[in-house]
Amino acid sequence: MDRSTEIREFLRTRRARITPEQAGLATYAGARRVPGLRREEVAQLAGVSVDYYIRLERGRTQGVSETVLDAVARALQLNDTERAHLFDLAQPTATRARRRRPLAPQKVRPAVHRALDALGVPAMVQGRRMDVLAANKLGYALITDFQARPHHQRNAARFVFLDDAARSLYTDWERVAADCVATLRLYAGRHSDDPQLTELIGELSLHSDTFRRLWADHDVLAHTTGSKRLHHPLVGDLTLEYIVLAVEGDPDQTLIIYTPEPASPSAEAIGILASWTRSTTESQAAPDASHQPAS
Repeated sequence: MDRSTEIREFLRTRRARITPEQAGLATYAGARRVPGLRREEVAQLAGVSVDYYIRLERGRTQGVSETVLDAVARALQLNDTERAHLFDLAQPTATRARRRRPLAPQKVRPAVHRALDALGVPAMVQGRRMDVLAANKLGYALITDFQARPHHQRNAARFVFLDDAARSLYTDWERVAADCVATLRLYAGRHSDDPQLTELIGELSLHSDTFRRLWADHDVLAHTTGSKRLHHPLVGDLTLEYIVLAVEGDPDQTLIIYTPEPASPSAEAIGILASWTRSTTESQAAPDASHQPAS
């Protein structure tokens, strides 16, 4: 992915969403030719020259300081996640000096697998590009059986946009889709040279109009907590809270845990799903009586 294009579009979309009134600037009568702030107004708010800001928005970030990026972030009223994304895209001097090593294949440690299996609620481990690296049986039963899919299809974004089952599963599919794209955008800022990311974005752009539209918004999101409403084919409607935890020692891996409110219909639904999962596992493990030797 081209960093110059990414920073240009990110800054353009951020300033387009802020009105002069929101920025505390004086307004004048007459129509404005651009939505949101003009480049000149961003430069004024950031305390830099117009020419300097224009160069920055064109992706010419060589030598840009953290002080300038902080000023631009304040001028555009970026939140913490957006500010971090701007720094990733611009790669200020301190960051650029550290060369990135090629990305090694991701593996889930045995201890993390055991932790997943010990949880009595749905949980999964996601890696780079929203790849699904592992889950417990309840996690697979809740979302989809990723482990039964070809390796390159074990990806949450591919499931959301390319599998019709996702539209039926997620009650708020549009919100889930937007969050998914914003999560990928944030990852792209950190790993723009990831060839598998380029392949994924190309595939989703080719097959999903919704993905193309949301990708053009350049929104970014860091998932930490939230809730999801689902309509599960076996247990019906349920609402689950989720929390996203970093897997310490394993960069770009996160543990996602889904929990229902205690003594709620959703908790009952999870209990039913857990019972179904156990019975399915036991039936698959039991030997076929027809193949047992006669006594």
